[in-house]
Parts: sequence; C-alpha cells; structure tokens
Amino acid sequence: MFKSCLICTDFSDGLHRLVNFVPDLAAAGLETITFFNSVPLWEEGEVPRIDEENIQAAEQRFQKALSYVPEGVEVNIEVASGKPLDTIPKIIKNKSVDVILTGSSIQNSLQERFFGNTSVGLSKLTNKPLTVIRPQLITTYTREELSLRCRHLWQYLLVPYNDSESGRYLIEQIKQRVASCPDSSLKKCMLITVVDDSGRQAMFKDVRVTEAADKLESVKKELEDLGIEVNTEVRTGNPLHEIMDAALEFDISAIAIATDYRNTLLQWTAPSFANNLIRSSWFPILFFSPKK
Repeated sequence: MFKSCLICTDFSDGLHRLVNFVPDLAAAGLETITFFNSVPLWEEGEVPRIDEENIQAAEQRFQKALSYVPEGVEVNIEVASGKPLDTIPKIIKNKSVDVILTGSSIQNSLQERFFGNTSVGLSKLTNKPLTVIRPQLITTYTREELSLRCRHLWQYLLVPYNDSESGRYLIEQIKQRVASCPDSSLKKCMLITVVDDSGRQAMFKDVRVTEAADKLESVKKELEDLGIEVNTEVRTGNPLHEIMDAALEFDISAIAIATDYRNTLLQWTAPSFANNLIRSSWFPILFFSPKK
C-alpha cells in the first residue's frame, strides 16, 4: 500500500524497536525506510544550543537498522535538533514519504490539552497519511509478534464510512494507494457504517440503515474492482463505541479514518472524533487528512 515511510520515534514510544525488523517492513511493501528522532535543544545555559552528544547517541541507537537491509530496499537515519513539529515537516519536505509511523500520546486528555500531541499536531501540518501506534501495545510485543505485525501493518483495514465528503476522500485515498502499488499489502477491508439512533434520529432508523447498506454496496464494488476482498456491516448506536467493538470482533490490522479540519460540523469527521479514536483505540490508526 505504501512504498516509503518515515518512522518518527522519541525512544519512549516503542517504535525504535522497528530497527530490528527492516526485512519485515520490506515484506509489507516498503522500499524506502527512514528512521527519525528529534533531539531537544540544550537549554541549561543562557543560549539554547544543539545537543551534539544526544544527537550522536540517537544515531547510534538507529545503527541496527543498517545491519541487514534486503536488496532493493533503502534505509536512512535522520536525527535533527529541535521540536518534533518543527523538524518532522522539514524531513518530509526533503525525503520521499508515502506514510508516517508515529506513536500516540501516553498522556491523559487533560495533560494533552495543555502540552499537545505530536501525532494530532502533525496531522494538521501535512497531508501525508499517518499510521499511529499506541506505545503500550508495541512495547509488549515479543520479537516474533512484532515481526508478524510489521509484515501485516496494512493487510486488513476497518474502514468507517458515512458517505460524507471526507468519507469519499478516504475511499479515494485507499483506491489511489492500491492502484499505485499493484502488489499492495492491503488484502481486505471491512466497511462499516454506524447509524446513530439517539434522540430524533431514531425515528427514521430503519430507512437510514437501508440507505447505508446500499451505499456500502456501491463502495464495496469500487474496492473489489481493485482486487481487494471487502466485507460490509451496518450498525446502530454510538459511532465511536460501535467502531471499537467491530475492531475487536474482526481480525483487522488497523482502522482507517479521514478528517476534514475545514468543516467541524461533520459528525464523524470533526477533529474531536479522530482525536478520540486515536486516544481510545488499541489498534493502529491509519489516518488521512485532506491536502492543505
């Protein structure tokens, strides 16, 4: 599904473990892999300066990624000085990047409100897709489990769909990625629509469920034409809760979502929905945002 990736780690999110799994990442279709760390400026003196010692230490921690690189695969190591939301966009500008791997915040929602979240902040600065992985999950994998996870990062996607502008954007992005990678690692999709049955919306629930099912069948055909196995399901209830329940029931690799920061009135695609899903999901999130 992707040919090049930028793996951003602060060495506390578990993503630095991926230096040991370059062949497995290559098996997922990646041809160019860049490991990146942003080292904070040294601010103990009167004038902030580049922390050369920690930059060298970070570069050394990435060296294992170069120990076994399959033929036809390029591995890069990049370490910069500064804040991640300042340094990562510069790397993206200078490198070929199809997708960014990053960790979700381990802070609680109150801390995050004051200090921010790199993944959420990054999604507003670039239209590159993000794959967001929880640190609590990746750090507990055994080497055997992590090897398998790297090979299947985007093999089976759960795709929430509600026929909005951003919903169509999400489907078009998936189609575009698969079309550009004939040997795509994406093999299956589970399309799901959740009909909110709360309040007045419950009055026309049956009609809306039927309409949703018809729309999913149309999208299913589009994806099947690209050789993807597609399942569909319509549920009623709270969208966030039902999506998380569906993720537990099916053998998915990641949840794919899109958001539109230009229109916060869209029920599913408002930033709060995406942020809540990133915070609450134990599954990796494949996150698309529109072109800036």
